[in-house]
Amino acid sequence: MAASGFTFPNSRPDGRREQRIQRTLEVLPGIVTWTFLFLSLFLAFYYPIVIAFFIIVFDLYWVVKVFYITVFMVFGYRRIRIWEGEDWISRCKGLVKSEDEDDLKDWRKIYHLIILPTYKEGLDILQPALDSILNSDYPKDRLIVVMAFEQRAGEDALERAKILEEKYGDKFFGYLTTLHPDGIAGEAKVKGANASWAGEEARLFLDERGIRYEDVIVSTFDSDTCVSDKYFSCLTYRFMINPKRFRFSYQPLPLYNNNIWQTNSVVRVIMISSSFWQITQSVRRDKMVTFSSHSMSFKTLVDVGYWPKDVISDDSIIYWKGFMLYHGDYAVEPIYLPVSLDAVLAENFYKTIWNQYKQQRRWAWGIENIPIVYRALWRDKKISLKKKLEKTWEEFIGRISWGVSPIIIAVFGWLPIWFGGEQFNQTIIALNLPKVLGYLMTFAMIGLITSMLTSLYLLPPAPEGTKGIKKATMVLQWILSPVLAIPLGSLPMLDAQTRMLFGKYMEFWVTEKVRKE
Repeated sequence: MAASGFTFPNSRPDGRREQRIQRTLEVLPGIVTWTFLFLSLFLAFYYPIVIAFFIIVFDLYWVVKVFYITVFMVFGYRRIRIWEGEDWISRCKGLVKSEDEDDLKDWRKIYHLIILPTYKEGLDILQPALDSILNSDYPKDRLIVVMAFEQRAGEDALERAKILEEKYGDKFFGYLTTLHPDGIAGEAKVKGANASWAGEEARLFLDERGIRYEDVIVSTFDSDTCVSDKYFSCLTYRFMINPKRFRFSYQPLPLYNNNIWQTNSVVRVIMISSSFWQITQSVRRDKMVTFSSHSMSFKTLVDVGYWPKDVISDDSIIYWKGFMLYHGDYAVEPIYLPVSLDAVLAENFYKTIWNQYKQQRRWAWGIENIPIVYRALWRDKKISLKKKLEKTWEEFIGRISWGVSPIIIAVFGWLPIWFGGEQFNQTIIALNLPKVLGYLMTFAMIGLITSMLTSLYLLPPAPEGTKGIKKATMVLQWILSPVLAIPLGSLPMLDAQTRMLFGKYMEFWVTEKVRKE
């Protein structure tokens, strides 16, 4: 079900022309990235001075970028602390109707529909997520929870569904258990297909009770998401005071704190860095795209036809569907309250690292957005050329930079010295290149130190009995950051781009979730 006349491209289009366009755009990131890397090696052999100047300019640009990213991160952290101190439910109660009822509503009319898609996660993961919703300060008679199970998860899933329904079934205005059938034509085995099935079941529930879609805010959360107790009241307030509320998605800030003290230092650095990036992006609102757990108007969700059912990156594509529905007049509003998720953790160290790599690769598979979004974006005549160019560049350069920037910083500076030959190594630029790069990277350490200090403030309290050495590693672990940039930064993206280049399409991989006592 979607708004009349609204269509959005499929990842596997019909028709030879559309398939050629799709495939051309699919291979573009991989071709650009690998051409750049091989060309750099060629220039290091034959034109080392060109590479040397490029490295200096790029590293200078990166230092400037690190500086403003650090500033944005500090601003974002400050806003989190301010918003956490606000009494949002009182703010909701203080709102009154304006003369234009469409501009402001009675907050008690707002329902929250929370969809929790799950596959094989156990009760130790699902119950804390439901408890966090139950412990929120928003009236429970305005909360509707949908536990969305997969049929292919088998009898164990049905047993978990029964246990959860017995415990939570009467705690909210509505509690639905849905079972997404396996093997529906046109669907892939992805979270978006399950969430969309649950969304349609919820729509029928709302219709039966005469609840308007305009009065419902839908949140789709990963199954391990534990929300702030103020999230729904804050979201209600921000939704109500926004005159263009239907043209926004609402993005809380993900922190991987559920088991952060249990996992290892490698994972902590990666997960905390991911949280920092989301905090930084929240300050640059024009750059934001929905990620992981997010919220939006249920009316808008129905109008765009729910989440995509054939792609892995459903959390970002749903933003683009809204963007196309409203012809570019759609944005993301940050909600400066955290939602806590699980960091990667498996039964042993090596599997944990491997799972972390696979999760990074799954996130990197967001390159599948490029052909789908470009096909929609450039055919919409109502979106300005300026906005098309901006979004095209942002979507493309972000993916390329993710894959090559760590390699440029860590490796390229040495290429002219390694391969430039004796003639180049006797030049002034060769003699001074290591010193210049050293000075620039030393200055960039400001960002690393700021990240280290900020991470300490965002950590949950250490579990009782935590040893001092464990607490010390929360500081010392940041020395791993430069070391991990290539193996758990560049390589997953290069892996994803190369798979896409050769048509080796990925399937949705559900991150294993483990919590230790």
